[in-house]
Amino acid sequence: MRFIAGVWRLAIAALCFVGTYEAWTIPNRWVYFTFQTGFMLGIVMLWSGAASLLKGIQPPAWLKGCLTVYAIITALVAFLLMPPDDPHYVPQVLGIMTNTMLHRIAPVMAVVDFLLFDPHRRFKPSYVLSWMGYFPIYLAFVVIRAQLWPHSGPSVGGNPYPYTFIDLGQLGWSQFIVNIVGLVIGFLLVALAVFLIDRILPEKSLLCSQ
Repeated sequence: MRFIAGVWRLAIAALCFVGTYEAWTIPNRWVYFTFQTGFMLGIVMLWSGAASLLKGIQPPAWLKGCLTVYAIITALVAFLLMPPDDPHYVPQVLGIMTNTMLHRIAPVMAVVDFLLFDPHRRFKPSYVLSWMGYFPIYLAFVVIRAQLWPHSGPSVGGNPYPYTFIDLGQLGWSQFIVNIVGLVIGFLLVALAVFLIDRILPEKSLLCSQ
């Protein structure tokens, strides 16, 4: 099962890297939260997959948990809030749209990896809050970038905000803050759910030993 876990994790890494490949030629794609966290998930899964196959050192529990939280958030947004991808606009690899790889397939596979292949009861209660540390950094990056380069895209017409629900220019500060509070609550609920599931599941991984 260790071999299966390793291949599974490498497959997730491949999906993440293929899903973000267009950002290397269109740099403003990196403004998207999902591109940043998806690429980081790919790196962590590459590390984890190689460690599984070679019996090496696995990524720290905090890091693996953090990327699992963001993968779940990516999937929830993709399945519940985002419109279907347009195959005429989104690049395809082997007949699969790269957005589908990054926003749906890879996150679901990451959750399966967490549930079946990871050992559990490793997360500390403090992780729930510390996993949120990246989000304010991301928001600051988006807002500062928008002020410095107001026509840099990636949205239509050169709008520098990647998502309408954090578009400070359109929302104004009041609604922007309301939206951010809602997002933070949602993120915390997902993080808490991951923490609780980790505590409920058996300490030993269900299908393999790393």
